Amino acid sequence: MKTLFYISLSLSLSLVAMATPNWPTQRGPHFNGTAEGGMKLPAKFSPTENVVWKAQVPGSSAATPVVWGDYVFVTAADHEKKELHAICLDASTGKPRWSKVVSKGKVHLDDRSDFASPSPVTDGKRVAFFFGTGDLIVFSMDGREEWRKNLIPEGGKYFAFQWTFSTSPILSGGNLIMQILQRDVPFHYGGMSRGPEGATKIPSYLVAFDFATGKQSWKADRPGDAVAESLEAFTSPVLSRTADDGGDLQLLVAGGDALTGHDPKNGKELWRWGTWNPTKIGHWRLVPSPVAGSGVALVCAPKKSPVYAVDMKTGKLLWKSEDPEVSSDVCTPLYHDGHFYVLNGEYKDKRISCIEPRSGKVLWTGALGTRAKIEASPTLGDGKIYFQDHNGQVFVVAADPKKFSLLHQVQFGDRTVRDQRCSLALANNRVFLRSQKTLYCFGK
Repeated sequence: MKTLFYISLSLSLSLVAMATPNWPTQRGPHFNGTAEGGMKLPAKFSPTENVVWKAQVPGSSAATPVVWGDYVFVTAADHEKKELHAICLDASTGKPRWSKVVSKGKVHLDDRSDFASPSPVTDGKRVAFFFGTGDLIVFSMDGREEWRKNLIPEGGKYFAFQWTFSTSPILSGGNLIMQILQRDVPFHYGGMSRGPEGATKIPSYLVAFDFATGKQSWKADRPGDAVAESLEAFTSPVLSRTADDGGDLQLLVAGGDALTGHDPKNGKELWRWGTWNPTKIGHWRLVPSPVAGSGVALVCAPKKSPVYAVDMKTGKLLWKSEDPEVSSDVCTPLYHDGHFYVLNGEYKDKRISCIEPRSGKVLWTGALGTRAKIEASPTLGDGKIYFQDHNGQVFVVAADPKKFSLLHQVQFGDRTVRDQRCSLALANNRVFLRSQKTLYCFGK
């Protein structure tokens, strides 16, 4: 029944081709970090083991590779040439299909990230790339530009955002949907103006464009009652139904000290919950996107705070985590087969926990034994959970609710190139791993 539900959900979102298990969005075909079933994925691989191919890319990115059939899409920021790239490779061979320089000039605002951090999205007919510059560009699968827009507020050069803005688009019902959650007034930081100068009120909002034409389908304000940096969100919207065996389809948005559920057909807010910051701390920007399963939406409050579970039908809080090990400042959790998996990339030797959705019961917590930060989100396929740390060390954990089991641990690179933030993509019986300048494809 669960498999049938997942297939029907994917069809309703027009995201998954029945013939091949794709990875069409940042968080996979079901927006929950889990791949399609039926694949055979390697538990062990290395720079020399089970390598199908590897390809060089012209710069860094924190974006997740997106895969559809024989197409794999990645972004890159070339810091030397000061160029932002939209790239398509052959998923079977790694050979270039096409590459476009989408903008030239500044590629980052700070040393922590760059404008190429948002992940692409595709429906197999066209692909969309969004960059922190505000540029949204849609290409045909063969690389022909179909339309583009810039979403920076009129009169501004950058979003009203302290760090480098990032959010990834999604698709629903023929629309490309984006969220822009930013500060409500302009300010200066790092010697630069953020937001339109002279504006008295800058909106945060959701917006949908017809994916084929670029025409705006709807736009909805999405305010927050947070202050200062806490209004900023690096999160991306996700789609989920209110029950695993059906229910209403909702658009979930996290940021501005609130988690909200919306109608994806028009952006109308259906419910709102948000009490993780009652004292209005001003530096609690939000990074992890929400994840949902079993009718429960999970949101991770920042800075070593708890995770919170909200009932998607009522918008009421079900539980919050009490164990300090169960927290996530950056990594988006995943959902699979009636369980949440929460990766804590900040806690001492780093931890991953398996949790029951409706009760909040922690079934197990496992230590990963790395001191490096983890900011990549976990992805799951073929009974295995994959992620990497900042130093390029990759972990494979068994997706077993009964016990923690570390199946594999391998180092990529020499630990001198850090800030490895890309989540792995799982598609077509292949594992796709992005380092700063290399894209690997692994298979059995």
